[in-house]
Amino acid sequence: MTQPTDDQAPLAARDEMWLRIRSEAAHDAKREPALSSFLHTVILAHDRLEDSLSFILAGKLGSDTITPLTLRDLIRQAMAGDGLIGWAVREDLRAVLSRDPASRGYSVPLLYFKGFHALQSYRIAHYYWRTGRQALALWLQSQISAVFAVDIHPGARIGKGIMFDHATSIVIGETTVIDDDFSMLHEVTLGGTGKVGGDRHPKIGRGVMIGAGAKVLGNVKVGEGARIGAGSVVLEDVPPFTTVAGVPAKPVPDLPEPTHPALATLAIALD
Repeated sequence: MTQPTDDQAPLAARDEMWLRIRSEAAHDAKREPALSSFLHTVILAHDRLEDSLSFILAGKLGSDTITPLTLRDLIRQAMAGDGLIGWAVREDLRAVLSRDPASRGYSVPLLYFKGFHALQSYRIAHYYWRTGRQALALWLQSQISAVFAVDIHPGARIGKGIMFDHATSIVIGETTVIDDDFSMLHEVTLGGTGKVGGDRHPKIGRGVMIGAGAKVLGNVKVGEGARIGAGSVVLEDVPPFTTVAGVPAKPVPDLPEPTHPALATLAIALD
């Protein structure tokens, strides 16, 4: 995605996704008057997607000690400090809309999907983690876990085009690396075995799909385009474009594999 320069037209006029989100919100506000004030406050009163998202996340994560107003400024500073966050936000929204049949527009995950909210909140925590403000990053991790029931260490590295469907009880460890175009459902753990330190968490390739309740433990590699069945426990490397299932997980024979299962709708996922 090309990053526009400051002397071009206003962002709201050139960001097609944001224009669509505003159109969806205006339509819903007209059809459902009870939501009109809410939709104006969280979407229609803002000029940019980043401003709307920072308002939403700050309202959910703010506390008596770090107020929503202070947190909103911190979120906006992170987005300004790393323009790739805004790019990832948009790619994540596209991922949800293309893969989740429950999403009827970009505004739905932006407003209501806690998997999306938790992921974008992690992106802010990760920014502060890698810029030397680990105490703030860990506070954000704690708030994300308490509010969304999603525990992502801010040191983890997660690509773009990501979808966490439902998301409750997701755990992602500190040295986890997740490539682009990844999907997983609720109650997934990408964790350590508890037996080693250092680089101790999974490395997930592009286009991987992980079903609900699966556990991937240790510094194992899950290859590009792999699929992990619901409830499986993965303790060894998974070859690219392979489906595994069971406890412990083993390859499923004679099963045709999509090129990148995470890019398909969840209707075909092993959940």
